[in-house]
Amino acid sequence: MSTPSPMSTPSPLPPPGCPAHGLGQAGPRRLYGPAAEHDPMALYEELRAEHGAVAPVLVHDDQPAWLVLGHRENLEVARTPSRFSRDPREWGAVQDGTVVPEKYALAPMVTWWPVINFNDGPAFERLRGAVLESLQRFDRRGMRRYVTRFAHQLIDAFAANGEADLVSEFSSQLPMLVMTQLIGAPEEHGPRLVRAVPDMLEGSETALESDEYVTKMLYQLVESKKASRGYDLTSWLLDHPAELTDVEVLAHVRVVLVAAYATTANLIANTLRMVLTDPRFRANLSGGRMTLPEALEQVLWDQTPINTVLGRWATADTVLGGQEIKRGDMLLLSLAAGNVDPAVRPDLTAPVHGNRSHLAFSAGPHECPGQDIGRAIADTGIEALLARLPDIELTVHDFELERRGTLMSQHLVRLPVRFAPRSVTATAPRTDPEPLPPLAPLKEAVQAATGRPQSRWSWLNRLIGRR
Repeated sequence: MSTPSPMSTPSPLPPPGCPAHGLGQAGPRRLYGPAAEHDPMALYEELRAEHGAVAPVLVHDDQPAWLVLGHRENLEVARTPSRFSRDPREWGAVQDGTVVPEKYALAPMVTWWPVINFNDGPAFERLRGAVLESLQRFDRRGMRRYVTRFAHQLIDAFAANGEADLVSEFSSQLPMLVMTQLIGAPEEHGPRLVRAVPDMLEGSETALESDEYVTKMLYQLVESKKASRGYDLTSWLLDHPAELTDVEVLAHVRVVLVAAYATTANLIANTLRMVLTDPRFRANLSGGRMTLPEALEQVLWDQTPINTVLGRWATADTVLGGQEIKRGDMLLLSLAAGNVDPAVRPDLTAPVHGNRSHLAFSAGPHECPGQDIGRAIADTGIEALLARLPDIELTVHDFELERRGTLMSQHLVRLPVRFAPRSVTATAPRTDPEPLPPLAPLKEAVQAATGRPQSRWSWLNRLIGRR
């Protein structure tokens, strides 16, 4: 595949319906489907070689977009919302009626809602201020006690077996158990949320049922905190001077809860995989030459929890990475590709574990506000696991580990390990909470806030990225 001459004139993004769409190398490449999702990093490098730092691509239903591959260009888009808005109503395909957001395949990412994800300017500043200031109120030492407690509970469940799957039995459970406490939900909801949130994100046959459970639980939580505040995120959002509505409080607790699960579960699994498969990594860690927080930063460079963030929309004609971007064009930030940009990492084998200039949590105003909480959960949880099971080892070869993913992210399916069995003290069995109340009052509040009736509860998945 040839690289265009630096002096060549970039081709404009073809309009929808252009014959070049999806026809091999003649037009933009598709970012969806089995081929693109099997090895996204290989596709990113092909696009970088063919187009440079910004490449024309096609997203679902062959809608044209720009994939931002360069590290500098990712920062430029993320840090200038005046040029690249987070508000999906700026999308030209929505404005001219080509796409109806609620009916589009990527509805969760292109349907506007009154949350930080889809706003800029004063509305965004008001909402982000409330979320960020509330998250910053957590006592890190107290939070680590929660992590340690739940990590040991999870380890106790499999320590006597001498084997475990660290994805299903550890990394996918720990973040949700901790976040249940941080949002102020009753502890008995933790085990059910561990099952419900991954289920609704995967879009299984029971996804809508899981989605409704999560929504009902959060509705009940907001109502209970209105009557009796606590030391938790929900209470602090209710009390914040920004005066969030009940719908805004529920929606932002939902954003934090689901985002923390998705990114932190990936971060824990990816770090454990590297510890178990890279001899240099484990030797550095055990020999004291690399601390666990430094190891996490290395993983955030090499295996971002989120591959791609959709989307941004150009507010005016502009130029980015040598490409002519038109007003209303959609852009996708490829965080994973930006992290391996040769302009900032000419040698990918060189350690960068002390460097936090990676794009794993994006950048600019919309940079992830809860990243330090995710780091703390991953750091403390992995430390507890390695301390309890120092002889842990992978039972398969690294190349046998399966990954599954979408346009946005990839995750390990399993991480099977073995170790010498340990005796543990039996813990009380977990029980599910009582049935939750109906949602009629919340449905009415949502319709008033957005101007749209809601006939099913997949709407809140729009706040995090996929159905």
